[in-house]
Amino acid sequence: MSCCGQASLALAAAPAGAEAGPSREEILLASHRIGEGLWQTDLSVPAVHCGACMRAIESTLGRLEGVEGARVNLSTRRVSVRWRESANPCAFIPTLASIGYPAHLDDPAADERDETLARLVRALAVAGFGAMNIMLMSVAVWAGAEAGTRDLFHLISAAIALPTIGYSGRIFFSSAWNALRHRRTNMDVPISIGILIAFGMSLYDTLNSGAHAYFDAAVSLIFFLLVGRTLDHVMRERARTAVKGLARFAARGAHVVHPDGRQEYLPLAEIEPGMTLMVAAGERIPVDGEILSGRSDIDCSLVNGESLPREVGPGATVEAGTLNLTGPVTMRARAAAKDSFLAEMVRLMEAAESGRSRYRRLADRAASLYAPVVHTAAFVTFVGWMLAGGGWHESLSIAVAVLIITCPCALALAVPMVQVVAARRLFEVGIMVKDGGALERITEVDTVVFDKTGTLTLGTLVLTNGDDIAPADLAVAAGICAHSRHPHSRAIVAAAQDRVPLAPVFDEVREHPGLGLEAKLGSDVHRLGRAAWALRDAGSITGTVLSCNGRPVARFAFADRLRPGARQAVQTLKDEGLRIVLLSGDRSDEVQRLAGALGIDEYAGDLVPGDKVVRLATLAAEGRKVLMVGDGLNDAPALAAAHASMAPSTAADIGRNAADFVFLREGLEAVPAVLRLSRAAHALTRQNLALALIYNAIAMPFAVLGYVTPLVAAIAMSSSSIIVVANALRLGRAEGGAREQGRLAAARLSEAHA
Repeated sequence: MSCCGQASLALAAAPAGAEAGPSREEILLASHRIGEGLWQTDLSVPAVHCGACMRAIESTLGRLEGVEGARVNLSTRRVSVRWRESANPCAFIPTLASIGYPAHLDDPAADERDETLARLVRALAVAGFGAMNIMLMSVAVWAGAEAGTRDLFHLISAAIALPTIGYSGRIFFSSAWNALRHRRTNMDVPISIGILIAFGMSLYDTLNSGAHAYFDAAVSLIFFLLVGRTLDHVMRERARTAVKGLARFAARGAHVVHPDGRQEYLPLAEIEPGMTLMVAAGERIPVDGEILSGRSDIDCSLVNGESLPREVGPGATVEAGTLNLTGPVTMRARAAAKDSFLAEMVRLMEAAESGRSRYRRLADRAASLYAPVVHTAAFVTFVGWMLAGGGWHESLSIAVAVLIITCPCALALAVPMVQVVAARRLFEVGIMVKDGGALERITEVDTVVFDKTGTLTLGTLVLTNGDDIAPADLAVAAGICAHSRHPHSRAIVAAAQDRVPLAPVFDEVREHPGLGLEAKLGSDVHRLGRAAWALRDAGSITGTVLSCNGRPVARFAFADRLRPGARQAVQTLKDEGLRIVLLSGDRSDEVQRLAGALGIDEYAGDLVPGDKVVRLATLAAEGRKVLMVGDGLNDAPALAAAHASMAPSTAADIGRNAADFVFLREGLEAVPAVLRLSRAAHALTRQNLALALIYNAIAMPFAVLGYVTPLVAAIAMSSSSIIVVANALRLGRAEGGAREQGRLAAARLSEAHA
């Protein structure tokens, strides 16, 4: 099957009820005129994988009325649609979704290219090419080439080394110069000095027909260091900021109703407090405000993490970024966009990420002590040999050997190699690592804070009393619910599948925002929704009911399903001596019930995002190192503020972006598993740093005493790097049990689904 077919099948299985696309005015704001009455709209289509995908998208969009053409860029996974003003641009995104390619308006700022990584990879490639070719020349020299051949090979090596060092070494040179310019030092200072002196001396000896040249040592040094620097950068960049993701929850503008009745669509930045706004069903609330007229259900998962909508009507307050689900409303803005709830979420995220960036990793702490020691050793060696009667050439050669043999290659590889291996091992048990530094931070954790909905539970409502409802009544309810995307409706439809006869075809179905659904079948009127609305005389009946002509027919009970492995995971963490806390935006009574079922003694409900961040700050003030496990939009600031964080793959995009770890499988066993493997990785990291320091402690005296040439120093340096890499690979053997646990968990899930 082609990747297009796979994508279509996978997306066809996605839950119904995806939110509506942007309005025509929003699309116009994101589009631009290209002349002759044509507009161009750029859409991001992440599911594009191959040429067949391109043809499907281009041909489908091209058949829409008013569309002049569409062109897919496979590299950027974007499609540019050219259309006339007579076209309906609102149809672009639904049309793509209907053929299995969900899309959204392209935001170039949200997908900026990582130029640092590109620069590192280019420098690494050049250094590797140069080192390989210079090493070939050196082998001929070591084999005993004649003086003329030796000098020729040295000249060729110099010709290769000069541009290689100039291009690939600038990463270290610029960093070292910046440090020296500000009267400080870093690891790149001794690296740069060693490279430049080794190259300068080698060039001097080459031009004077010297027997030795160390171009291979200088270029190999750059290559090994760039390997470590690139690996480290990749792991750090997996923790890219999640702040930009919040911008996708902001409306681009809003319909403003002026006092004279005139309507105008204004960009978000121009919305001012006191303005009257119209928000259609399927649109996001643009700014904080108060409902003036209309009734609807609002998806408040951004605020409280709950998938269950909140009913709103005149007088109710709403927050920016929440989604209007079922009915149009008119609201009054009570804050500008920069002062809205969504803007406050962004500020919380920025503050949390800034605090986390100040964490100094183990390798950084070791490096801060390393540079002064190396500088001092090399300088003292040079001065000592000069005072002992050695010439400047011999003294400088020995000092260079000290710089090279103590080069922090092993130190630079010690941490990123373990992190890369650990990331692979974690992926094998269904866990993705987004931040290498988190592998260190999580080993310090002594408190685990869980969110409720979507974390300890699956965040999906299920009908719990389906067996108590007559099949015919369940069929009627499912037929009515097929016309709604409310979570209760989806739960009823899911419960009715393969269990009831075909649903009747109704003459008319209407949704009453905040109340329920009304369906007409002949002379009968069926209502499904709140008991006070659906029944002629509700009495003491509450909850969701089905009625026929005002008489009760069936009652429906719903519950959120507990995530597999939740009880075992909580108990395992408690057995390891960790403090367990449950913080949720859900109702306090629901939080208390779940905490009691799982044996969690500390819990709190009815929390907004800022409350969770405050609770984490309080724990941090007590000296606690917190692992936050959450999934909701409202958990993003807390995930970023915690010492370390995890989220399930089913979490909202912003939640996954804010987390350090993402577990891909349904079970919650991932939490204790990541703690165990991270501790093993941390132990190997310490071993690697110890190996690097022991190597330097043994090798440095030999270099200082003049028993090591720069060439031997380069070989020794390379050997220490290989030892560090080999030690990092031991993580696979140390954590074989974790992989086995992951295999058993996957098997258990398969049996459950079967």
